[in-house]
Amino acid sequence: MNTLGQQLITITHRPDLVFAQGQGSWLVDEAGKRYLDLVQGWAVNSLGHAPGVIAQALSEQAGRLLNPSPAFYNRPMLDLAERLVALSCFDRVFLASSGAEANEAAVKLARRWGRKHRGGAHEIISFEQGFHGRTLAMMSASGKPGWDRIYTPMPAGFAKARLNDIESVARVAGPDSVAVMIEFVQGEAGVNLADPGFVRELRALCSERGLLLIADEVQTGVGRCGRAFAYELFDVEPDLMTLAKGLGGGVPLSALLCKQAFNCFEPGDQGGTYCGNPLMAAVGLAVLDEVCRPEFLAAVRQRAQQLSQGLQQISREHGLLGERGAGLLRALVLPGDQAEQSVAAARELAPVGLLLNAPRPNLLRFMPALNIGEAEIEQALDLLRSALRQVLR
Repeated sequence: MNTLGQQLITITHRPDLVFAQGQGSWLVDEAGKRYLDLVQGWAVNSLGHAPGVIAQALSEQAGRLLNPSPAFYNRPMLDLAERLVALSCFDRVFLASSGAEANEAAVKLARRWGRKHRGGAHEIISFEQGFHGRTLAMMSASGKPGWDRIYTPMPAGFAKARLNDIESVARVAGPDSVAVMIEFVQGEAGVNLADPGFVRELRALCSERGLLLIADEVQTGVGRCGRAFAYELFDVEPDLMTLAKGLGGGVPLSALLCKQAFNCFEPGDQGGTYCGNPLMAAVGLAVLDEVCRPEFLAAVRQRAQQLSQGLQQISREHGLLGERGAGLLRALVLPGDQAEQSVAAARELAPVGLLLNAPRPNLLRFMPALNIGEAEIEQALDLLRSALRQVLR
């Protein structure tokens, strides 16, 4: 008998189930069991599973134009760039396929700018516990413990500071520093939020020392935090911003945005086979048109408040250590290293399972679809209670 997945290169431990279909906040496996999904591809499926607007955008664009190559303009590429500029404080857009690719482009642009305007300054300051992707350079940029030893030698030119400690940034900033890259909410680290005062101090420090401020909004952008972009919560404007995950709503799409002053690539400096692919760009435009409506974002904030209050109540009931987050990116802190056990218990609930994520041994992360319903959040909270009663008894 074949072992499930034995033809795949091992990259993670997967449970022995195979999903067959999904709709909205729900997944169904091949045995017919339903699961309420609060992971949504790690905050990717902003409109849930199999949303009609994405299916329609894919179908219409697939019948019109798939890939003229990035050497030519196409209408979805132009329209998506125009929409992103209109929604944000930025002037220029580079489209790509993944968050890591967008973040690499941001580092390249910062270093190109440093060569042109800062005497060759090239070092990127990022943060301990941060996460920016899985390419070699982005693993170096990340502050995930142990990542500097897996694939040595690692690319150089990345210094580390501590989130919410402006003095740590000032200490590592030197003549070779060109930019600071920050996640306003460190998702992989356990939904750690930047302090608003720290972000304002960081913006001021960057302006004072001639450093670019790069906002990695791969996980927080496109409505996830209740605003179009998380930087709006902090009353600052970054110089560069990266998007992915929710921008495509389930398809591989990312973007680098910059102010006009930093639009300094020369032709041939940057590119990619699928940068501005019309099929993906059409989906991104459809997602933005849905998610970034004021009434949609208001509903995200309402559901976020409901989820937060429900998690706070569960924390009180079980004597946990509280919850935190921004919008519909939230975490529940457990008293010990019971997160993986809780994820398994929630998944095995019957007749309906619950899908959760454990980015840290003592922490559960919640990333539901942005259009999850009020009743679905209540059901998820009830299922979570059932799972925790099994684990914490």
